[in-house]
Amino acid sequence: MRTSMMAAVLTGFGGPERLRVQDDTAVPCPGRGEVLIRVAAAAVNNTDLWTRQGAYGLPEAPSALAGWRGPIDFPRIQGGDIAGTVVETGEAVDPALCGTRVLVDPALYDAETTDATPVGLLGSEANGGFAQYVVVASARVHAMTGSPLSDEQLACLPIAYGTAMGMLERARITAGESVLVTGASGGVGLALVQLAAARGAHVIAITTRDKGELVSRAGARTVIHRDADDALGTIAQAVPKGLDAVADVAGGDSVNQIVPLLRDGGRWVIAGAVAGSVISFDLRRLYLHNLTLIGSSMHTPDHFAQLAEAARHGHITPRVAARYPLSEIHAAQHEFSRHTHVGKITITP
Repeated sequence: MRTSMMAAVLTGFGGPERLRVQDDTAVPCPGRGEVLIRVAAAAVNNTDLWTRQGAYGLPEAPSALAGWRGPIDFPRIQGGDIAGTVVETGEAVDPALCGTRVLVDPALYDAETTDATPVGLLGSEANGGFAQYVVVASARVHAMTGSPLSDEQLACLPIAYGTAMGMLERARITAGESVLVTGASGGVGLALVQLAAARGAHVIAITTRDKGELVSRAGARTVIHRDADDALGTIAQAVPKGLDAVADVAGGDSVNQIVPLLRDGGRWVIAGAVAGSVISFDLRRLYLHNLTLIGSSMHTPDHFAQLAEAARHGHITPRVAARYPLSEIHAAQHEFSRHTHVGKITITP
């Protein structure tokens, strides 16, 4: 067994220079209840960039440098999206897991229950998959034996599709319902389109004009161009009885514009605020129409198990937008930050 490996190591908050690719990082050893995974593929997320930048802030100091859940212990290996093969098991783990192809749930939970809440993330509160090997809890690996998806396609799933699955489950989106997806060409947005369409929902997607065709192919029945003259009118025409739900990853001023399009008793689930995190909101729109506003951060173990089951049977087909070796992770993150891609950017070590 090798004793050192290549890894992209985050040395502190700041620019790309704080992320260093080195080939002398020690291969970790699995402890009790843990497994060692040889990483086959990983993927890039907003979380990686925002954690490096310290952009999450703290509840008592919004402008403070902090990771996803607060302070971070450096050095830290980033990367929450991981697919690979178990190569070693720790104490109290079935050795038969060795050799199993797996998908990793990246969440660190507050309890060992099916509805536990994420309180940490691989690549932020613990070392992640931008490396040749990673140690994770055995309870967080899901066997992918027989899955028709490639390692890179599997690596597209954990954070983006896990977040999307959590949103759809928390908002109770069912077959036949109409759901509006904002930011539909991003990682979580495209996952929302695919997963909502797969469960039989009528998906209306908002995206840029140049990405509309790919979003339509992902399963959106109606695509609204962000720069359209009457985007709100087009949505209203598509669902004359009102939207059953909105799956929002944008936030910002559009919230006030779109809320009136929800039917009485409709649901708004939000998992991002790239268009603005602080807004003015008329609470009368909420209580007079019995609307439900749902905050959704990632997924529960049960949500991820549902996602893993869909991956095993090939019920979803993630789109790989670009591929980079681990040695070119800076170029991969630069392309990701331009937001010109549709799908996920993968990393292979």
